[in-house]
Amino acid sequence: MDLYYRKSGTAMLQEHDHPFKKPKTRGLISRPLSLVVIIVLTLGVLLTLLNIYELHKMREDYAAHLTPTMEAKEGKYASKQPIVWIEGKNKHSGYLKHVFAVFDRIGYAVGDAESDWDVLWSHEYPFESLSKKISTAKPHQKINHFPGSGYISNKVFLATTNTSFIPKAFKIPSETKKFLAYTKRHPNKMWVQKKNTHRGVKIKKTNELDLGSTGSFVQQYIDKPLLIDGRKFDIGIYAIITSIDPLRVYIVDDEALYRFCTKNYHPFDPYDTKKYVVDDDYIPVWQMPSLMKYYTDLGFSFKETFSMYLKSKGLDYEKMWMDMRETVATVAIQKEHNFINILKKYRSSRNFFEMMRFDFVLDEDLNVYLMEANMSPNLSSAHFSANTRLYEHVIFNLLSLVGIARSVTSPFENSGEDERAMVSSNRDIAVFPDWCSGKKCQNNCLPEKCQLCSQCLTLELKKILKAAYQEHMNRRGCRRVFPYFNMTQHEAHHWKPDKANTEYKWLNAKNKVMYMWYVGKCQQDQSWCS
Repeated sequence: MDLYYRKSGTAMLQEHDHPFKKPKTRGLISRPLSLVVIIVLTLGVLLTLLNIYELHKMREDYAAHLTPTMEAKEGKYASKQPIVWIEGKNKHSGYLKHVFAVFDRIGYAVGDAESDWDVLWSHEYPFESLSKKISTAKPHQKINHFPGSGYISNKVFLATTNTSFIPKAFKIPSETKKFLAYTKRHPNKMWVQKKNTHRGVKIKKTNELDLGSTGSFVQQYIDKPLLIDGRKFDIGIYAIITSIDPLRVYIVDDEALYRFCTKNYHPFDPYDTKKYVVDDDYIPVWQMPSLMKYYTDLGFSFKETFSMYLKSKGLDYEKMWMDMRETVATVAIQKEHNFINILKKYRSSRNFFEMMRFDFVLDEDLNVYLMEANMSPNLSSAHFSANTRLYEHVIFNLLSLVGIARSVTSPFENSGEDERAMVSSNRDIAVFPDWCSGKKCQNNCLPEKCQLCSQCLTLELKKILKAAYQEHMNRRGCRRVFPYFNMTQHEAHHWKPDKANTEYKWLNAKNKVMYMWYVGKCQQDQSWCS
């Protein structure tokens, strides 16, 4: 037995304790290893979930940063990133690229019809397709078209506006008899027949016109146009309407668009429209030999390039600019009553602004003629990338003028009283201290000259004047063309209100008050005098 046990013990030793043989304990050791692996994997999953949570939290914090709420001892102030709703057919195809870019740079987020938008920029006329949204617009919301702007951009309405700066035109067929009587007195005149829905333009003699064409008009062709390097051209002036009743009109005064025909004007051929019609494939300023030295070599703007060229030829370019400004103002004044009638359907006229491009041609004597007004002018540089600066300059100046590119974060109508007073207060709009401190205005607000005194101002008039004040302060490259007067501070100090009654008796009551206020501001600061 001892031998058995000894052998068994040896066997057991050999079986269990042999130093070179792996012991049979894998089951016992693998269990804790599995647990470790499971624990590691679980921790990995938890860490991943934690990272996802932290990333989500960072995004929420960033969003909160865009719409912060800050507390101070005096109270709570909330601000949010303003939102622009940009609307148009195929709006992401590129033709609105510069509109998107400028709004992005001035801090706007892009929203849609369902967002709490601050600005609606519509490339199309929005008062049919978007009428419900517009009719319920909040006081601070701005829309880039006025209802009724078609009274200016409509070719027939514009061509038949009564001003010497628009070539003679007749509606067809309603004014056919009047037209034929005119042609008998002027048998050598050439004519262009147009329709609102037709872009094609061709010069014709009287006997070639279709005088039975409903909804068209014929307009006198301006012969002997001013040529540069043998090419006819047009000039696009960007006009801005900021208010109706009272009327306020500006132009982007430091820049303009110049487009040259693709063929030389002479020898003239009325059947070759490329000689006298500017189309999308026009020749730009930097390709014109007589202009490129000013634009390319010396780095001037389009407008300054053109002015320097005219000056080199001894031409009175300053009068030409004055005539263009007067034309824009005249058209707006004559159409204002149409705007007023349509605006009666809306809660307020202060929701709207308008930017159009007025296209002019010049004859060889530098006479100015308005040919067209575009409600939604082309702002795409897809054809000419060098126009990027022009379009973005125009958009930014427009948005600055109407208070959209603002330096305060909250929409002005929604801001606090202190913020509004910081931007424009009752003291900023006070005028005529001599009149307003006198006994006549202290005790009576009926006299016309007393209506602008602080003690006589209505709440509505205060809002109007503050908006005008902000426009002037934010105008950048824009210039007011209505109300317009060209006087010195000395002349303003000697101005009498009866002068407005005689020289501007055709103005309605609100426009007359607006005019008087600008004279009062001119007394205080020369920059308001023109």
